[in-house]
Amino acid sequence: MPATRDYYEVLGVSKDASGAEIKKAYRKQAMKFHPDQNPDDPKAEEKFKELGEAYEVLGDEDKRAAYDRYGHAAFKAGGMGGGGGGGGGFGGFHDPMDIFSQVFGGAFGGGFEDFFGGGGRGRRETSGKKRGSDLRYDLEVTLEEAAHGAEKELEIEKHAACKTCKASGSKSGTGTKTCTTCGGQGAVMRQAGIFVQQSPCPECRGSGHIISDPCGDCGGQGRVQKADRIRIKIPAGVGDGVRLRSSGNGDAGLRGGPAGDLYVFLHVKPHDVFERRGEDLFCEVPVSFSTATLGGELSVPTLEGKASIKVPAGTQGGTVFRLRNRGVQDLSSGRKGDLHVELQVEVPTRLDIAQKEKLKAFAESIGEENSPLHGGFLEKAKRFFNL
Repeated sequence: MPATRDYYEVLGVSKDASGAEIKKAYRKQAMKFHPDQNPDDPKAEEKFKELGEAYEVLGDEDKRAAYDRYGHAAFKAGGMGGGGGGGGGFGGFHDPMDIFSQVFGGAFGGGFEDFFGGGGRGRRETSGKKRGSDLRYDLEVTLEEAAHGAEKELEIEKHAACKTCKASGSKSGTGTKTCTTCGGQGAVMRQAGIFVQQSPCPECRGSGHIISDPCGDCGGQGRVQKADRIRIKIPAGVGDGVRLRSSGNGDAGLRGGPAGDLYVFLHVKPHDVFERRGEDLFCEVPVSFSTATLGGELSVPTLEGKASIKVPAGTQGGTVFRLRNRGVQDLSSGRKGDLHVELQVEVPTRLDIAQKEKLKAFAESIGEENSPLHGGFLEKAKRFFNL
């Protein structure tokens, strides 16, 4: 089959399909083309591998986003996901049997191979090890931290590897042994009329292995609950709702299994002065009546400190000045946005008698010809009311 076949086409779903719809489509087709169901059909095995490759990408939010943007190039060596290492890269594809196990393992109690008639080429010896859960942490940051980047220390409660038994779960360190109740299958079968029901083994809880001398500190799990401090770097230019992944900082795995990941969701606090729209910043700055009329220098705030703008004589309220490269930098390109400053002309509210008299005389002296907005509005009003 062509390596570049569209993954949505492989699973038979549309590009706007939900995660649940993608998983449902994969389950249906993987059951149909599983090699144990089609032992004499090599095409079925190829189809099964192709399904696993497609679900490996579309079943993961980050990989799906990369695929939607870059296509298959996102996962080629040297491309966006090349290397297969940590730090958020996507790497190569996993064994389709592992993908099948992840999707179907819970439904069949961990012994999905027996669902197809025993034996199963996809069985893995895990010795009770299981990957730890991914964790979520919601973090509030200021606009300045989001714009300039920052380093934060998080305190979280999570499962950590038990030091007493070195994460084995065994007090003596001998590890696990095959469960005699299920024979290492992780599931037991029960006849119910003409049907055979399969359920997780009650002795080993679906793992297929038991510990005869469980560690007293962790109860045989190989991990304990504890508080941990984790430092993360927030890159400059992040926005509200951005998700950062800290690889391996989730829950420790069961009995020495790999740790999950920590996902940090950023929430940018509202700012007292600035409003952010994309990479641009917007703010309103008051200007005195005299400065707006006569012109002059005006000090305005920026995220880097104060800046000065020249206000021309006769500037009207609502006039917007743009300060280039004083906004927030783009997370991917590094290009900085602009700062848009809207002037709000202040009107004096407390005048004494002498000031009021002078202001009246001033108003009479300039007349309507020096009030272009007022004069223009009157002309429009006359036309509207047919005066």
